[in-house]
Amino acid sequence: MKVHNFFAGPAILPQPVINQAAKAMINFEGMNLSILEISHRSKQFEAVMNKAVSLVKELLSLNDDYEVLFLTGGASSQFYFTAMNLLDDGETASYLDTGTWSTKAIAEAKRFGNVEVVASSKDKNFNYIPKNYSVPANSKYLHLTSNNTIYGTQLHQLPATEVPIVCDMSSDIFSRPIDSNKYGLIYCGAQKNMGPAGTTLVIVNKNMLGKVKREIPTMLNYETHIKKNSSFNTPPVYAIYVSMLTMQWVKDNGGLKAMAKRNQAKADLLYGEIDRNPMFVGSAAKEDRSLMNVTFLLKDDSKNDAFLEACAAANCVGVKGHRSVGGFRASIYNAMPIESVEVLVEVMRKFEG
Repeated sequence: MKVHNFFAGPAILPQPVINQAAKAMINFEGMNLSILEISHRSKQFEAVMNKAVSLVKELLSLNDDYEVLFLTGGASSQFYFTAMNLLDDGETASYLDTGTWSTKAIAEAKRFGNVEVVASSKDKNFNYIPKNYSVPANSKYLHLTSNNTIYGTQLHQLPATEVPIVCDMSSDIFSRPIDSNKYGLIYCGAQKNMGPAGTTLVIVNKNMLGKVKREIPTMLNYETHIKKNSSFNTPPVYAIYVSMLTMQWVKDNGGLKAMAKRNQAKADLLYGEIDRNPMFVGSAAKEDRSLMNVTFLLKDDSKNDAFLEACAAANCVGVKGHRSVGGFRASIYNAMPIESVEVLVEVMRKFEG
């Protein structure tokens, strides 16, 4: 029975990755040991870590100014990590407020310096991305959230600014090409589009580090983890391994340009049905719609349960929307085949009657 996995995260992984990861749980690299029980200091895992770092750099075309880290704590840990390492007392950082995660990042940054919220879409329940705002030139950095899983919005164009950009890419990393040189720091939790829950990817321009005067606790200092190749303490071995496999799958399937093409096709199909079908309406502004998380509503919400039952009957799971928006959400990450989107669209067509 094929199950169509539309959960927002932890989310769908490519089947070849799951198959290979399952084998490694029994016997990794011919060691007659599970990857769950090998030393993170072993040459076999060091090779995994090095390959994972190499794939990040290759896929994103990073130059030698960038360091790649695999940490723990999820993207939420980076809300304070970034500010603690980059923002000194008395300095100002700019933040674009586009949803729950940026709001939480703002709250954490205020513990370490001044925060300028340059624009917010809270006035319309974060259903759009603000535009035409200015970024103060004295900002230490501009913090953005590239994709909002809850509200179904995505940043499709970076603002024109010379200020270094710090970006939470938790839900659209590796889904499309980016100009890496425009970012000072990128972070993301793996569990939406890169791998399983358990590791956090950080990409940082090392020229931004070592500038604050405060004393940073050892474990919270990016430079600590750079010096130890993400192994200052025991790293999340299995999560890094599966993330490495997922990135290799992206590379083997055409890289970021191919992912972008696939993701656009899936989004066009689903948004096309939302806009065509008189029973449904999209919840995000059309120009800011996410290619990863499609949010939509029934015009008659008394039929919500009936639609979810129809989805379940077609083996479409994870379609219920977040409580902040209501309605429905279909997460269509890299690993989601277009055939699964076609099944959901067929459910919507039949529901129209």
